[in-house]
Amino acid sequence: MKKIILLFSLIWQYHLSFAQIDSLDIQIGQMIMVGMSGHSVSANSPIITAIKKQHIGGVLLFELNLNPVQTEQKLSKLTNDLQDAASIPLLISIDQEGGKVNRLKTKYGFVDMPSAKFIGTKNDDMYTRETGVNTAQTLQRCGININFAPVLDVDNPACPVLGKLQRCYSADVEKIAHIASIIMDAHQEQGIKTVVKHFPGHGNSKTDSHKGLADVSKHWTKDELVPYKNLIAEGKIQALMTAHIINRNIDPSGLPATLSKKVVNNLLRNTMGYKGVVFSDDMQMHAISKYYGFEESIKKAINAGVDILIFSNNIANAKWYTAENIHATIKKLVLKNEIKAERIKESYDRIMALKHSR
Repeated sequence: MKKIILLFSLIWQYHLSFAQIDSLDIQIGQMIMVGMSGHSVSANSPIITAIKKQHIGGVLLFELNLNPVQTEQKLSKLTNDLQDAASIPLLISIDQEGGKVNRLKTKYGFVDMPSAKFIGTKNDDMYTRETGVNTAQTLQRCGININFAPVLDVDNPACPVLGKLQRCYSADVEKIAHIASIIMDAHQEQGIKTVVKHFPGHGNSKTDSHKGLADVSKHWTKDELVPYKNLIAEGKIQALMTAHIINRNIDPSGLPATLSKKVVNNLLRNTMGYKGVVFSDDMQMHAISKYYGFEESIKKAINAGVDILIFSNNIANAKWYTAENIHATIKKLVLKNEIKAERIKESYDRIMALKHSR
C-alpha cells in the first residue's frame, strides 16, 4: 500500500513539475511583442507558429505590413488571422500618433491625423476629442487594440526625434497632461488601449536613441514627470513605455531608463505609485543593441520592472531576435535564477489585467 501511495505521489509531483513549466512558458510568452514581415499570414508563417506556441503575446505593426490595395480591408483580415491563431487574445499594436508618426496614411484611404504639435497649438478640447475618436475608430475597424500614443514628452524643437518632428503637444507640462487625458478617454471609449511615452522624459534630449546613446542628464527637469504624476493620480494610464535615455539625476550609474531598476521600479512604481503595464521601447534601437548584449539587455530590462519587451522585427540573419530565441533566453535566465520566477508572474498578472480591461 505504501508503495502505491509513493508511486501516486511521484506521478503527481511529476505532473505538477510539468504544469509549472507550461505555466512559465505561457507567462514568458505574454511578455514578448514582435514585429512581422509581409501583408498577410499563412498557417506556416513564422509569426503564426510563434503565436500558436504561445511564445509571444503581442504583435507590432508598421506601414510595411499594409497592403497598398484595399488597405483597411486587408489589414483587418491580417489582424483577424493573427487573433484566430492565439489561445490568449493578442495585443495588436501600432504607433499611430498622427503627423510624422502616422502608419495609417491618407494615401491608403485613412482619415487625416494631425500632429501632436498641431493639436497643442490649436488648443481646442472639442477638436482634440474629435481627433482622438477618429484615430481610435480607425484602429478599431482595423482590428488594432492598442496604440503607442499619446506622447507625454515636453516640446523642445531642438530634440531631433521628438520636437523636431512635431510629436509633442506643448512645453507646458500641465497642458500636455490635459490634452493627453482627452485623447486617452477618446481611445478608451472605442475600446482601444493607449500607451503613454517616453518615461521619464525624452523631450529635451539632443540626440536620437534610435541611433545611439541619448543622455538627458544635463537638460532634463523634474517637471517632465508632471504629466505622468497627474495621469497616474487620475487613474488614466493603462500602460506606459520607457525611454532608452540616460538620466543620471535618477540613476547615477548611467543605465538607460529601460534597463534601470532605479527608474522603473524605484521611481515609477514605488515613488509614483504606478501599478500598470510597462513596455520597453524597441529593444533593437541602437541605444540598447549597440551597447548591451542581447541576453544582458533582456535580463536588465525585466529585473528593472519592464513587463513587455518589444522587438520591432525578426531581422534576417540575426537569429537571436526570433520570438523562439527571445522566449528561450528569458526561460534560461529564469531557470538559472538570474530572473526570479516571481518577477515573471508579476508581469504576467499585469499584462492579463490589461488584456481584460476595456
